[in-house]
Amino acid sequence: MTERDERAYLDQLGQRVRGLRAQRGMTRKMLAKESGISERYLAQLEGGAGNVSILLLRQIAHAIGIDVEALVGEATSRPVEARLLDQLIQRLSPSQIAEAHALLMRSFGLTRGEERNRRLALIGLRGAGKSTLGRMLAARTGVAFVELNKEIEGHSGMPVAEIIALGGQAMLRRLEQRALEQVVAASDPLVLAVGGGIVAEPATYDLLLSRCYTIWLTASPEEHMSRVMAQGDRRPMADNPEAMDDLRRILAERNALYAKADARVDTACRSLEESLEALLDAAPQDLKAAGG
Repeated sequence: MTERDERAYLDQLGQRVRGLRAQRGMTRKMLAKESGISERYLAQLEGGAGNVSILLLRQIAHAIGIDVEALVGEATSRPVEARLLDQLIQRLSPSQIAEAHALLMRSFGLTRGEERNRRLALIGLRGAGKSTLGRMLAARTGVAFVELNKEIEGHSGMPVAEIIALGGQAMLRRLEQRALEQVVAASDPLVLAVGGGIVAEPATYDLLLSRCYTIWLTASPEEHMSRVMAQGDRRPMADNPEAMDDLRRILAERNALYAKADARVDTACRSLEESLEALLDAAPQDLKAAGG
């Protein structure tokens, strides 16, 4: 490998670390704490200037909640058919990839149409109104309202913050997947609010998309931040002068993932009642009829 190739690889690696960190809503300070690697070193790595060892990469990968193979992009044990599919997918347009994904889900019985339209999941960043609007929508339609984080806390016996402190993002994501599996195993109609980072976990997000009609609640970055702080949560700005830049980066990294939702409702500059009416318009008829 030439020096130019090495620089290109380090640049690509740094972009991958920065992107995965942003998808999971982790600041550099959070990743430094969970990985045991200094913020300065992480900044060098994300800037393509850090010739990092495989052991340090392993620490970073585990802190983010992924396998190190996914970080370095050198999986070698996958079946030849899977590699051929990768090559085929690279030749498809984004819309064709989405169509192929939907076709595979239908062909292998991974979606359940009737049940799916009776379960509505709200996704989006904190401050979009998932919990508030979710409760209002559930009350209006006469179905149950479920917050996935509350389910996680109920199953684990610990608050989400304690789960993260104990086992990091990786532990939270494992518990999140188990909680979602249990929620969608029941056939009862419901409105479900999920954490903003669920879209960064492919298996969990695929399960959500296949078993729930999904609506993405959006707002401007400034509104997201002001709403969270208006609730008395000042953590986003605490010891983080780049909080708004981090928030915009998270939105940019997750935009394509959130866009996989069945519908999108913009809550920006709308009252709660106006947002609720827009949400009702976007909700599937099966859900609205489920509550009688």
